Amino acid sequence: MRRSYLFTSESVAEGHPDKVADQVSDAVLDAYLAVDPQAKVACETLITSGKVVVAGEVFSQRSHLDDAALEALVRTTIREIGYTAEALGFDADTCTVHNLLHSQSANIRDCVEQGDCALGAGDQGLMFGFATRETPELMPLPIQLAHQLVRRQTEVRRNGTLPWLGPDAKSQVTVRYENGVPQKVVRVVLSTQHAPDQANRTIREAVIQEIIEPVLPASLRDAAIDYLVNPSGRFEIGGPHADTGLTGRKIIVDTYGGSCPHGGGAFSGKDPTKVDRSAAYAARHLAKNVVAAGLADRCTVQVAYAIGRAEPVSVALDFHGTGRVEEEVAIGAVGRVFDLRPAGIIRSLDLRRPIYRRTAAFGHFGREYDRFTWEERDKVAELQEVLAGQPIAARAN
Repeated sequence: MRRSYLFTSESVAEGHPDKVADQVSDAVLDAYLAVDPQAKVACETLITSGKVVVAGEVFSQRSHLDDAALEALVRTTIREIGYTAEALGFDADTCTVHNLLHSQSANIRDCVEQGDCALGAGDQGLMFGFATRETPELMPLPIQLAHQLVRRQTEVRRNGTLPWLGPDAKSQVTVRYENGVPQKVVRVVLSTQHAPDQANRTIREAVIQEIIEPVLPASLRDAAIDYLVNPSGRFEIGGPHADTGLTGRKIIVDTYGGSCPHGGGAFSGKDPTKVDRSAAYAARHLAKNVVAAGLADRCTVQVAYAIGRAEPVSVALDFHGTGRVEEEVAIGAVGRVFDLRPAGIIRSLDLRRPIYRRTAAFGHFGREYDRFTWEERDKVAELQEVLAGQPIAARAN
């Protein structure tokens, strides 16, 4: 293990163009699931200056979004994010909306729909979950702080504390580690869209005072901490007018900020039969409960699937040298406690609900305030019971 190193993670605000696209795709998914919990949805969104294109595959016997309904849903989603005027570079009420959704492939549907007990994976792929004792939420410190910064940016924009902020923003947090343990934050980057009548000095002072310092406790700030506020200069033009947005282009922001591997699959716009999404949630749930149960201080989980098959083709655990039981022993316990078949994941995490637009900004993990089921520590006692004969050190949950 390296003794001393710097590690950086980033996050983006709800008004970042890629996140706007994610939220539109997940709003479409939620609209279908609200009427038909069995709906199959794979929705992609492209958003650019004055235009929104929604495309993908859908199958539902109970729900259908025609052009008018889809257009209304897209406009409502973008309006709620905050793009409501041409001065912001994008207006929910004047943009053009193109509906290119079509029916899902019957071949895919046939191989997936084998009944609730034998539901096959909606695609092949590999997914990772992660947990660490670096924060109370069992998330890596850099990404957790990066998310908190852009959440705070959104909060002070919405509540009128800094009304001249725009919806688009990005954060970066660099943490110094010693022997694998986070010590201090040494650098913060926060770029935020703003009104043209604000001076750079005013923006910098307000961002530090109202966004950065309320998020970063003094105990975490390095003595020589460096704040980079809008380091490129002005940030008047943002959102889809400045940069085209696409669904699924912020997968590291969505997960662990680069602290563990990523299988490559995106989440937003996909119903829970798509293991890219549901199995990633299950892997987080597994990793978090393993760490909360005291089996390890750090846990990476990998699961992999073949399309149409229910059982994972592989499951792996890595405790990074922090385990109190051997990974091979823990794998046996995990197999008894967690059902990693798609139907088991969907059932245990209650995933056939319209909950997904909320996940599409500020990260999918570490959000205990949202009570997402994959963040629950509900398997701790069962894991400890299964491993009762193994030498597990007592740990607080």
